[in-house]
Order: sequence, then C-alpha cells, then structure tokens
Amino acid sequence: MNFIPVVYLTYMFISFYFLILTLLLYFKNKNTLFDYPKMTREYSVSVIIPAYNESETIEKTIRSVAEIDYANVSEIIVINDGSKDNTLEVAKSLMSHYKNLKIINKQNSGKADSINKAIHFCRGELIVIVDADSYPHKESFKQLVGYFDDPSIGAATGSCLVRNQNTFLEKLQAIEYRVIAFTRKLLEYIESIYVIPGTLAMYRKKALEEVGGFDSKNITEDIEMTWRLSSKGWKVRMSMGTTVTTEVPNNIKGWYTQRRRWALGGLQCINQYRSFIFRRGMFGYFIIPFFALGLFLGLFGIGIFLYLVARKSMSSYLITKYSIESSVPLLTMNSFYITPSVLNYFGLILFGLFLIFTLYVLAVMKDVLFEKQSFFNLIFYMTIYLLIYPIVLVVSIWHFIMGKNIWR
Repeated sequence: MNFIPVVYLTYMFISFYFLILTLLLYFKNKNTLFDYPKMTREYSVSVIIPAYNESETIEKTIRSVAEIDYANVSEIIVINDGSKDNTLEVAKSLMSHYKNLKIINKQNSGKADSINKAIHFCRGELIVIVDADSYPHKESFKQLVGYFDDPSIGAATGSCLVRNQNTFLEKLQAIEYRVIAFTRKLLEYIESIYVIPGTLAMYRKKALEEVGGFDSKNITEDIEMTWRLSSKGWKVRMSMGTTVTTEVPNNIKGWYTQRRRWALGGLQCINQYRSFIFRRGMFGYFIIPFFALGLFLGLFGIGIFLYLVARKSMSSYLITKYSIESSVPLLTMNSFYITPSVLNYFGLILFGLFLIFTLYVLAVMKDVLFEKQSFFNLIFYMTIYLLIYPIVLVVSIWHFIMGKNIWR
C-alpha cells in the first residue's frame, strides 16, 4: 500500500478540521470579538518589566507603561537581570520623572527567576508583566481589569502586534502576529488559550502565588505559566481590541534564535505536562494535543517532503544512467505530461481556503492594522515563511534531546 496518499489525506483532514472549527467559532462569536468586560473597580496593579541588555528600548517601555491611563498603579518595577549594557543607567535616569518607578538590580539568572524575585515586592492585587521591548496601549489596563471581577480568572492579555514594520521580514511577522492574535481570541471561546504572551500579561497575584510562581527552568515562561494556571483550574482571557506593540527581530539570525527558543520551550512544556494528556478537561483533551500537533505536523511534513525529494532524485538518477547506457533519449514529450490527481486538487483547494482565511483575518482586524500588506507579502508568508518553521523545529528537537535548553 502506498502510504503517501494516506499521509496527504491525513494532513488534509486535520487541516480541514481546524479550519472548520475556526470558522464555526468565528461566526458564532463574531459580534463579540472586540468586546471586553467594563471596569467596575480600580484594582491595585503592580507592573514588572524584566530587562536584559535592553538599553535601546527600556526607556520607551517605561514611558509607555507610566503613561497608561490607569490611576491605581502601585509600582513599576524594572528588574535588571545583570545587563551588560547601560540598561540599568537608562532605567535609573527615569526615577526622578516617575515616583512609583523602582529598580532592582541582580546577577543574571534568567527572565523567569527575575520575575519571581520581583513578585515579592509587588503590592498590587494584579500583576502586569511587560517585556522591555513592548509598549501597551494607554487604555490597556482599563480594558483588562474587568475580567478579574470573575474570581476564576487567573490571567488576561490583549492583541500583540508588530511595532517595527520596515523590512520585508518585519512585515511577514506583522501578518503572523495578527493571525496569532485572531486565533488566540477564538480559542478563548473553548477555554483553550495556550499562552498569555509576556508582551502584556495581567495576572491575579493570588493565582501566581498559588501555583508557585514561574518555572525558572523553562525558557518560555509565558507558555509554561499559562499551562500551569490551566492545569490548576484557573481560566485565562483575551481582549482582542486591547493592543500592545512589540519590537520583532529585523534579521534572520534574530528571528531564528527567537523561534528556536519558542519551539524548544514548547517541547519543554509538552514533556513537563505529558501526564495531563486526556486529563483535566480542555487542558488535557485539547490544549496539549492541539499544541503538540501543531509542532509535529510540520516536522512530519518536512520528513515526507525530504523523502519525496530523495525518491525523485534517485529515480531521476537511475533513469538518466539507464538512458545514457542504452542510448535512449533522456527527454520525450511524455516527460512534460503531468497527470492531475484528486490529491493535487485537494491541496490547491486547501491552500486557497487558508489564503482566503488569512485575508479575512487581516480584514477583521482592520482597526488595529498599521499599514496595508501587499499581496506578494501574503503569498510569500504562506508558501515560504511558514515552511521554514519545521526546519527550526528539527534544530530545536536536537537541542532538546541534547539538553541544550538555551535562551540564545
């Protein structure tokens, strides 16, 4: 039995399944996508900004946080994780401007450990974590605190969008971030948000303390904390109309390093929570399998692709060798005849549907777009950009097996 058609059909079934699920969730909830619970009280809020070698962006981040339109911010804590540049000096220079700004300087021990140390100094009922290269919207706190009127909510976030959109790579990431934000909101409707990103994460302090803080051994502390909260019964929410912009890598090396870390941290989470699979409600029955499937489908796909390339190359080599030895023409008119198959048509239909879906996502999020994307950017994103991920995953798996859980 030829297993290639089986693989194709399996891929298509899974892809169609998630596409249909996404569409059903969207059409059922399209009128509430940008809704959020109104603020009924001003919870006291503490903000933590972990920083390591962020001298170019830390001032803008501090100013962005300090100027948020929310009166009850107890303190803004910048925790300098042993930066080797002048991050500490830049942060200290702003203390005279912002009376609630506090600086903690420590030896480098990682982002998660830095956040845990800062939590001990927080007086707020809610703790907001903002990456040192991210900039929350002025209304963001007001749009998030309403979720915490529900005592079961442990964390909330908004739409993370790309701030720097100058280079081709940055524009591709801008598409990616919008699609991620859209799908994350849809996953909320089935209690399946799998990450509250560190660009803007609002937590209930009680929830963080109950689960024991962040895991300092995981290099994607935001994913791990979301899974930990979910495993303990806490719910997470997202306000799609609440925006935070972030600086993304502007070169291939920086992009590769970041995505390898994301994949490696995801593998750590899957390994750490593997015993929860098909347990604990949506966390075990959907979040972990969904996340794992997303990682390994790409890996399996590139394996099949390499197999097909190798088989075609070997076939061409043998045919060429036989033709030369037998004095048979290498090329005939039949060589240019391509027989279409149902699988080819299914593949084209699937690609077309995902292209339309991506265009529709960008249209739905028109209120938070910074500029129009060219159609070429979109095609390149779907045909080339997304195909690079499995390669990054292969490297990440190798690092995971070898125990090289490195940040950079």
